[in-house]
Amino acid sequence: MTRQSHLAVESTIRTGGRDTLGTDMNEIKGVITAMATPFAEDGTVDLGAARRLATYLLEHGSHGLVVAGTTGECPTLTDGEEIDLLRAVRDELGDDVLLICGTGTNDTRHSCELTRMAADAGADASLVVAPYYNKPNAAGLRAHFEAVAAAAPEQPLVIYNIPSRVIVNVPRELLAELAAVENIVAVKQANDDDLGPIDGLTVLAGNDEAFLPVLEFGGTGGILVASHVVGDRMREMWDAAQDGDLDRAREVDAELHEVYEAIGVTTNPMPLKGALEMMGLCDERMRLPLVPLSDEHRAVVRTALEGVGVPAAR
Repeated sequence: MTRQSHLAVESTIRTGGRDTLGTDMNEIKGVITAMATPFAEDGTVDLGAARRLATYLLEHGSHGLVVAGTTGECPTLTDGEEIDLLRAVRDELGDDVLLICGTGTNDTRHSCELTRMAADAGADASLVVAPYYNKPNAAGLRAHFEAVAAAAPEQPLVIYNIPSRVIVNVPRELLAELAAVENIVAVKQANDDDLGPIDGLTVLAGNDEAFLPVLEFGGTGGILVASHVVGDRMREMWDAAQDGDLDRAREVDAELHEVYEAIGVTTNPMPLKGALEMMGLCDERMRLPLVPLSDEHRAVVRTALEGVGVPAAR
């Protein structure tokens, strides 16, 4: 079997949404990795390394990927870099792999334009974060998401709720109201205090430690970070949950908590980038204001990797 065929077999979901969008779309579900963005020595996006990392992730448990999300350092990527990254990963993995592109900003007009660009460049869905810094009220949040959805009506949207980074929370009752918008299909819920089913929306864990709780209440998966390094194990959790074996899923989850904690020992994606360099998957380079790990935090990450049998060669 060729690598391309292998990826096509392993990645059975391409996009998400409702059949009223007029296309045959599968649900957005499973282990979806929020992919890190590799950088070259001159600070440019390393598209070759991104292709290799994307392939590795698909071959180690991921059903699909998010490019240019928080873990992908979207605040320091230009629109052109985001679209180039999306196109490179799509070209590498083919059309049968779910690719979600981070297109949310704190400027509604900018978010609308970037969402249209991502749809044109081959994204299956867009991840749209609640506007940061502006601190909109509920009416403003509703208007923002409705405007972005209307800007690309054929593009499924995943709302990204992460109050720890953007200050505002999108409450569950507002999320349920937004589910009435035809192409708003899912939420990446990174507010662990507000986990639970939401009528009309696919619920995805936004934090690694929330993956099991989401599976337990019948959510469909997660947009995850630790799946870079323990993707096969997180896929095992998801598979077990789909088979109704939540006890097995809980066993695997318990074995991975040290990794979850290490990947969160300081600001994401700093620990992840350090782990990826230790594993030889990509260099640790980041764009300021993010900086390489301290020796103390590097030791935490290395110990966690070794504790689950992941070689930390560097």
